[in-house]
Amino acid sequence: MAQQLIAAGAVRVNARRARKGAQVVAGDTVEVDDAWLAPPVLRPNFGLVVPVLYEDAAVLALDKPPGIPSHALRGDETETIANVLLARFPDVAFVGKSALEPGIVHRLDIDTSGVLLIARTPAAYAALRRQFTERRIRKEYRAVVHGDVARAAEIHTPITHTRGHAQMRICRAADASGRPALTRYAPLERYGSYTLLAVEISTGVMHQIRVHLASIGHPVVGDRLYGPAATAARVARHLLHAFRLGFTHPESALPIEVNSPLPADLAAFLKTCGA
Repeated sequence: MAQQLIAAGAVRVNARRARKGAQVVAGDTVEVDDAWLAPPVLRPNFGLVVPVLYEDAAVLALDKPPGIPSHALRGDETETIANVLLARFPDVAFVGKSALEPGIVHRLDIDTSGVLLIARTPAAYAALRRQFTERRIRKEYRAVVHGDVARAAEIHTPITHTRGHAQMRICRAADASGRPALTRYAPLERYGSYTLLAVEISTGVMHQIRVHLASIGHPVVGDRLYGPAATAARVARHLLHAFRLGFTHPESALPIEVNSPLPADLAAFLKTCGA
């Protein structure tokens, strides 16, 4: 947002338009008109349909399609789950930490499909976020990976950002920048030179499953950041799906489990490979 304001000429230093990279010193006056700093207002998108997997007065679970961002980054975006929520469930507009992600309790990567949890009240949002923080949410995925995965195992390697890139990477336990990450996986079925895995994570580091599986030589099929480019060209997105999510209901305290069936593109890929 700061970059956009500077580029638009909306920032002044000592009453003169400031250019990118300008130095400021003690005593300078930096000004931005209040109108430029108004909170972003997302527009509802009534034409984008996303299936509802679970719904009550406090909680929603949507079946997020691949290729759609969970939340918006700018107020002028219209093709996100956030825009869908404002159209169909306007009560979530003031729930959560930002108007750009109304009610959205957690995130899925743009190309990851499956269960996305939404809170409909501030109290539900706080309770569900607390469950994520305390690692009491059960998150199970399905992933199609390269190679033959013979047995179930765990990956405990910490993950950190790659400086100057959008990628994440594994790092040594002694690296202070690394975030703890735990990924459990088990083979479900072999499809030619690929394996369908059940994957569970108790932590929620960015790109965790994709980074961890790539680190052991079994990248997710279609992953353009962490997998082989040749295979990525065969599919439209990485074949990772949020299959099941379990949580404690924020009002009734009952255990809730929401499932999302394998999406059509993932199922079609497996069919073409042959069991």
